[in-house]
Amino acid sequence: MSPLNGLKVVELARILAGPWIGQALADLGAEVIKVEAESGDDTRSWGPPFIERNGDRTAAYYYSANRGKSCVTADFRTEEGRKTVLELIRDADILIENFKVGGLAKYGLDYDSLKDSNPRLIYCSVTGFGQDGPYAKRAGYDFLIQGLSGLMSITGEPGQQPQKVGVAVTDVVTGLYGAIGILAAVEQRHRTGKGQHLDMSLLDCATAMLANQAMNFLATGDSPMRQGNDHPNISPYQVLPTADGHIILAVGNNGQFERLCDVIDRPDLLAASDYASNGLRVTNRKTLTHELERSLKRWASADLLAALEEATVPAGPINSIGQAFDDPQIRARGLVIEPEGVKGVRGPWKFSDAELTLDRTAPTLPKDN
Repeated sequence: MSPLNGLKVVELARILAGPWIGQALADLGAEVIKVEAESGDDTRSWGPPFIERNGDRTAAYYYSANRGKSCVTADFRTEEGRKTVLELIRDADILIENFKVGGLAKYGLDYDSLKDSNPRLIYCSVTGFGQDGPYAKRAGYDFLIQGLSGLMSITGEPGQQPQKVGVAVTDVVTGLYGAIGILAAVEQRHRTGKGQHLDMSLLDCATAMLANQAMNFLATGDSPMRQGNDHPNISPYQVLPTADGHIILAVGNNGQFERLCDVIDRPDLLAASDYASNGLRVTNRKTLTHELERSLKRWASADLLAALEEATVPAGPINSIGQAFDDPQIRARGLVIEPEGVKGVRGPWKFSDAELTLDRTAPTLPKDN
């Protein structure tokens, strides 16, 4: 049985953050009913590439965030559309929406309008900036949030243009935090019998995910800067060139550094007082990097990685996405699934006494509007 079997979710969300919550809950076994406008979620047209299926042509982007759901269409502006949605919500456990603040109130679909008729409802609102504060009414987009949160200020090469992360990471992280919050509310409902309103903000989540970089600032008052692939607190923990490409080296302690020096035959680096601890290696990163580059350029990537693995020094290749999906570990873990003939990436959970629900791909848009 799937962990969330029996929970009913109504999703009034589009694009990515809200649908990512719904997809996670669907993978975990909840019944997720996605309500779309008659024209469909915007991401249905965000291609190429497109997936052709049962006479339907929908962008692969949509398929990335809507697996396992069923779909109905409704126009909130009409009485019939509102009745359709209200009937779905009447016995729902969870509602997910990502409309602008106050945007659903005029249709009677906001939390205050629904909580009395369904007091067990857990209502999750996803917005760019949250339900209050000076930016609450602004539209929030992942790219803007990456910039506003400070994330882009620490992503990219020093002296070069700030860079966004290669996926809409603040949407995805908000989706994951949102799913955690919803399940926490479900657990609380077991004790109280009551639902509640969950207010999820992309900016809040992007700020929370700054992790050690946020603490580096809070501890010193100095904003961290872009360091390319260098780690702000560990060295050597970076990309380094080899004779035929690049590898990632992730040395996290003195023992690993000692074994690295053994592999590349550099006892002088191990003996140097400048590199005797991680703190000293961070302080003297520039000279250490120069020395490591001189040594690693004598190695082919595959040979060096094999030698480092044998010595239990953390290191790895820089794969293309195609190479990653061909990696034996990813294949062994069964991350690629093919429900209804459409490939996808399963949710990453593995349980000892439960199964994910992975037999349905994303829904096609109903044609009998």
